[in-house]
Amino acid sequence: MRARTSASPGAWRFFWVLVAWGCVWTAFLALPLRAADPPDPFSQVVEHRLKNGMLVLVLREPRAPLISHQVWYRVGSRNEQLGKTGLTHLTEHLMFKATEKYPAKEFSRLVQKAGGTDNAFTSKDYTAYFQNGPKTELKRWMEMEADRMRGLKVDEESFQTERKVVLEERRLRTEDDPVSFLVEETMATAFKAHPYQWPIIGWQHDLETVTREDFLRHYNTYYYPNNATLVVVGDVDPKEVVTLAEQIYGALPAGPSPPPVTAREPQQQGERRVVVAREAQLPYLLMVYHVPNWESPDCFPLELLVRILSKGRSSRLYHNLVYKDRLALEASADYDLDTADASLFVLSAQPLPGKTVGQLEQALETEIRKLQTELVSDKELAKAKNQTAAAFYMSMDSLFYRGMVLGKLATVARWQLVREFIPKIQAVTGEDIRRVARQYLVPTNRTVGILQPLTGARAKLPRPQAMGSHH
Repeated sequence: MRARTSASPGAWRFFWVLVAWGCVWTAFLALPLRAADPPDPFSQVVEHRLKNGMLVLVLREPRAPLISHQVWYRVGSRNEQLGKTGLTHLTEHLMFKATEKYPAKEFSRLVQKAGGTDNAFTSKDYTAYFQNGPKTELKRWMEMEADRMRGLKVDEESFQTERKVVLEERRLRTEDDPVSFLVEETMATAFKAHPYQWPIIGWQHDLETVTREDFLRHYNTYYYPNNATLVVVGDVDPKEVVTLAEQIYGALPAGPSPPPVTAREPQQQGERRVVVAREAQLPYLLMVYHVPNWESPDCFPLELLVRILSKGRSSRLYHNLVYKDRLALEASADYDLDTADASLFVLSAQPLPGKTVGQLEQALETEIRKLQTELVSDKELAKAKNQTAAAFYMSMDSLFYRGMVLGKLATVARWQLVREFIPKIQAVTGEDIRRVARQYLVPTNRTVGILQPLTGARAKLPRPQAMGSHH
């Protein structure tokens, strides 16, 4: 469940921060997990609901006098309207402007002065703000977040300045990056009815015409405590955190319930293709398939399928396309199971010089057919499960990532799903893998995106999925 820009989809990338262990873990990962699995890192979560509707999640981790303080809002690019795309990400930028109590940039200056770090990120489903640092700063950080939740003051000059910053960000991250541009066009083709078709950063014309009044309407629709989740992880007393939350966040009024997202993507009836001609050194290939999210038990075999295909040098795509057949510079699979609505399973590859996108597409189809006709071996399945478990438990050493897992799941689903993740991964069978490959990875359910190079700059690889501002 890693965070990402408006490029390619990801899946449970908050857990995958240590996948580079590679060969060191190969022998271990081929073995079944022992009966005595590690303890549940989320067994002590304290949940509390403020009277104004704000959800509070606290997890005590006393190993160091540090905390991660996070506020998650249930608003992403999926909540925007046609012609007003990019408002969520623009609002994230503007949240670092002046408030009733603090001048612009003072928020980050105070966090850094105390030895902490802060930032924010926007995805298709949520917007999150965080501070990491000494536990003594918790009360102040709560006060500052509560202040900007309802006390943001953005004048016309500040609005126009930040709008231009975001337009430049779009130019650098999308317009000047051929693979990111391909991803944007492929998403717009794969989704016809659902707002997942819109780029997180927004369409250029929308950013050029958006007004301060549009921003204020967006802010006053979604930035209320009843549309937010507070997450605190670290060396804290949960009772004291709840008391502080009641005093500080609880003093804010609830707002009207935001309008629900009711759009649903109809079942795709045939293959779609999009070809993008851009200045690039090499072609690029995307094959995306509509798949369910966390609401379906099929999400667990789909998650393991990602690891079987593309995690590590012994994975199928790397071994066959990159190493053995020398077709690709890189080949990977990706999947987001923790989305608010139905997701995509993504195959991507870039050919070596002298090889073609057509050859890569045939090679990827060959790998899919193997999955549809042959059972994954017990050894390969055990390795994928143990890779998943190892990465999950290792990433839990980070207060920040543990908080991100809670915040993201509480926003798009329910936080308790994280406690079910490893047991349900362990229950997946080889037949489950074959079944989901047969059901979802079929030509009529896919969109193919192709980058066709013109001349010029080197093609860049896609970056991870939530738009993150750096302040």
